[in-house]
Amino acid sequence: MNSSEQRIKRLLFIELLAWWEGSVSNKQLQDEFAISRQQAYQDLKDYQQHCPDNLIAVNGGYQVSPQFSANYLSLDVAQYLQWFSTGSLMLAQQVNPLTSLLSIPKRSVSVVVMRQLIKAIRYQQRLEVDYVSLSNPENDGRIFHPHTFVNTGLRWHVRGYCEKSRDYRDLVLSRFSGEGDILGDSEHKVEDDKAWQTFILLIIQADPRLSAAQQAVLANDYQMEGGQLIINTRAALANYLLQELHINTKMLDSTPEAQQLVLVNINEVKPWLFNG
Repeated sequence: MNSSEQRIKRLLFIELLAWWEGSVSNKQLQDEFAISRQQAYQDLKDYQQHCPDNLIAVNGGYQVSPQFSANYLSLDVAQYLQWFSTGSLMLAQQVNPLTSLLSIPKRSVSVVVMRQLIKAIRYQQRLEVDYVSLSNPENDGRIFHPHTFVNTGLRWHVRGYCEKSRDYRDLVLSRFSGEGDILGDSEHKVEDDKAWQTFILLIIQADPRLSAAQQAVLANDYQMEGGQLIINTRAALANYLLQELHINTKMLDSTPEAQQLVLVNINEVKPWLFNG
């Protein structure tokens, strides 16, 4: 990466934290890019000169301005969560005439609620929020103890302890509303989440109703060994993995070409599934 790309990446990082966390500091730039304090100061100065209405200087750093307008940021929460979960910053994708990417509709995520969720996860706090679901489409106040953001393939969830359900749950980010209020320290930690801390094996094979030749095609697709694919996963994520692989654990599709894959050890896995 040349110096110009490195500079753009640092300016993107400034916007990323300012927008999704509400503030950014010299220290965060120093830590993220292993640069000097002087370089971090210069980057923030350059950013302010280029985008004078986006940041407000405060003690210890800069807060996002109500007049913020993105210059380097996509405003897609996936860009922030990619960095939050992996430490990797996604720059704008280059167009390649030899490839094409599927464009999945983006879900609307409240930046105000995200800032509170990030703070609650980072400092292990409980949060009072409004949430809607298909089973309860009216605003439903909940006290939630978030611990991890989860990408299920098509959407982002946040996992944590829900006081209403009295158990650990996954809530869809796009279904939060309002602002959210931090209530104080959480007594329900990630270490107490049994389904998150438990790892299980998913043993998958081609639907035995397929011909031997068809089963061989799937075995090659998924690099199966001995006709089976074994996936080690957190129990809390098993349902999402099976959904991504289009494996129906409740009933077999009448057409094996549609079913394709089956879960061999369903009795062992079933207790961890949502409706197990």
